[in-house]
This record gives sequence, structure tokens and C-alpha cells, in this order.
Amino acid sequence: MRDTYADTKLSILQAGRRLIAHKGFTGVGLNELLTAADIPKGSFYHYFGSKERYGRELIEQYVDEYLLTLDKTFDADGNANSTARERLLTYWGYWLETQCCEIAEHKCLVVKLSAEVADLSDDMRVALHSGTEAFIARIADVIRTGVAEGSLHTVLEPYRTAQMLYQMWLGASLLSKLSRDREALESAMDVTRRVLVAP
Repeated sequence: MRDTYADTKLSILQAGRRLIAHKGFTGVGLNELLTAADIPKGSFYHYFGSKERYGRELIEQYVDEYLLTLDKTFDADGNANSTARERLLTYWGYWLETQCCEIAEHKCLVVKLSAEVADLSDDMRVALHSGTEAFIARIADVIRTGVAEGSLHTVLEPYRTAQMLYQMWLGASLLSKLSRDREALESAMDVTRRVLVAP
């Protein structure tokens, strides 16, 4: 038997995510969100209690989905013929292509919301920070694997390297939004390839 409460809640989160991907968190009014999700105001408060709580749960759902994507991309068994270095470059290549596309809902919600909500909501800030720490930890694990298997240089310190690369790509994504071209992201890919050089 399907859990209609969970299904409805997910539907509301998905409707809002599409809007917020286009307009930002503060740019989406509650009435617009209610219309997109096709629910009355009372139902929204039944599921979330407040718009801030909604924002936090939206971020948490995004983080969970993103971690599943990372796990699939980085899975050594599912990518049996690839090295850790190749899996990392596949991930950054995916980032390059999706952050340059015109489809807003494909773009990184961390990039979209970080500056906007950092001073607006501590709950949302913490959810974003926890999510990015989890992403960096996954990347560090793959770097660690690459060093052990010999596809990455042994001088790399996994966590610091992962943190530096993730921060660089976040910054490049923001610059790409400003310039509306690929140059910053392509520069990030060039640096990434040099950092992840094989021994």
C-alpha cells in the first residue's frame, strides 16, 4: 500500500524545487508554491509548518538524491573498467555540462541557494553545510581509492584535495552564472585534470 502522506509531501517538494531552481527561495511566494503543488494553504502547513521548514526539507531531499547520484557515479563495481581518476573526471565532466545548460532544474541547488539563504535561515544554512560536507567526504573516498590503486598521485591528501576541488567548482559555477558562458567551468576542469594527474 502506497504512503499517500509521503507521496503528497514529495510532490510538494518537487513542485517547489522546479520553481526555486528558476527564481530562488525568496523569489517564490507561498501562493505560487501552493498553486504549483495544487494544494490548499492548510495542507502546506500540515506537511511543513512553515516556509523555512519547507526550505530545509527541500535541501535535505536534494542532498539525499545527490548522494545517490554520487554513489552511482563513484561505484567501483558498477564502473568495473574505470579507475578512480576516471570516475572523478566523469563526475566533474557531468558538473560542467549540467551547470552550463539552460535547464534550471538541472543546476546545482547548492549553487543556487548558498548565498541567498546563508543569512536568511540558520536551519537551511546548516542543511546546506551538512550536505556539502557529505559530498566532499564522498569525493575524498574516491581520491583515497585512487591513491591506493595507483591511478592518482600519492602526494594527494584526500580530504583537503576534495575540499579544494569542490570549492573551486562552486566558485566556477557562480562565475559561470554571472558570465553566462562556460569559461570558468572549463578552467575548473583544466585545473582538476592537473590536480588529478596520474603518477
